[in-house]
Amino acid sequence: MDHKPLRVIISGGGTGGHIFPAVSIANGLKAMNPDTEILFVGAEGKMEMEKVPAAGYKIVGLPMLGLQRQLNWENIKNDLKVPFKVLQSIHRAGKIIDEFKPDVAVGVGGYASAPLLWQATRKHIPSLIQEQNGFAGLTNRILGKKVQKICVAYEGMEKFFPADRIVLSGNPIRSEMVPATEEMKRHAYEFYRLDPGRRHILVVGGSLGSGTLNKAMKSWISSGCPAGDDIEVMWQCGKYYKADIDRFMEEKTRDAAVNDNVQFVHHSDFISRMDLAYAAADVIISRSGASTVSEICAVNRAAIFVPSPNVAEDHQTHNAMALVRKDAAMIVTDAEAPQKLMSTAIALVHDPARISEIETNVAKLALPQAATTICEEIYKLV
Repeated sequence: MDHKPLRVIISGGGTGGHIFPAVSIANGLKAMNPDTEILFVGAEGKMEMEKVPAAGYKIVGLPMLGLQRQLNWENIKNDLKVPFKVLQSIHRAGKIIDEFKPDVAVGVGGYASAPLLWQATRKHIPSLIQEQNGFAGLTNRILGKKVQKICVAYEGMEKFFPADRIVLSGNPIRSEMVPATEEMKRHAYEFYRLDPGRRHILVVGGSLGSGTLNKAMKSWISSGCPAGDDIEVMWQCGKYYKADIDRFMEEKTRDAAVNDNVQFVHHSDFISRMDLAYAAADVIISRSGASTVSEICAVNRAAIFVPSPNVAEDHQTHNAMALVRKDAAMIVTDAEAPQKLMSTAIALVHDPARISEIETNVAKLALPQAATTICEEIYKLV
């Protein structure tokens, strides 16, 4: 295919789960033709306004607000502003399109996606959306009726979108997320100062952290790390919980005579080299955001998902179940996690045959060329 230079608007954001795929698509387009011009459109005050320029791309903001579901006075005041902010954003999106004159518009979900893609389709600009989750969000379900192409990460999305417009692309992920070689594992053990003779569990709570996963870890440690004599844990507790976990771990380390295994629990608020953390892990415990699920497929690792109940339309459960139904992962509910999660993980980490079975099945679901597939679809539209 002739990869001529294009003018592309990419809109969306709000979370890393939207921003990273957007930047990955932009990088893919630039790799196909460095002369392609890309403009990002985000929501003012959201993390994309910082992360996208850091990745080397220009971004403009829309004054979008999202509806807040929790009932309090601040949220009521916010929600009263929403209709006016939507109208403002639609007007500004139209001006941005008229000034930039894109060949194609791409939406990745998030607040800014709706007004930009609505204006793009109204102005007859070829448009594509990328749906990261196994349960399509309301914005993308509406936009799916207007755009020419919908790139999805899971099978069975015909219940949300017109079947003839769907492409199973997968979610764009970081290029370093690959199945671990023995050399990568050795490097990972050295990098994180792990004992190669132990079995390793990685607990990933995300950058802010997960109260549920932290509660499950604290409960297990307080009980004396049962069945953990040959276990080593890498625990990303998140920056929001770091101070509390620091105090907790100091207290438990002083009790090391009672619980010697606590020295093999390593906590941090942030993991700098996720590729090496995945490589070191025999079992991963994680929430089931779209990007995380796609990365776990790409690295072919056995995971236990604990879907967050605090997301729109329970899409994390849908993401996790897409793997669980194919025996490519396990699931523990958020409510069950404080009591069941660590015992489930320890039983799995001591069952190499079961781990191997899950790894074989999850490898079949990996779509590591997602960004390239989406970029080719963008060129087909033009």
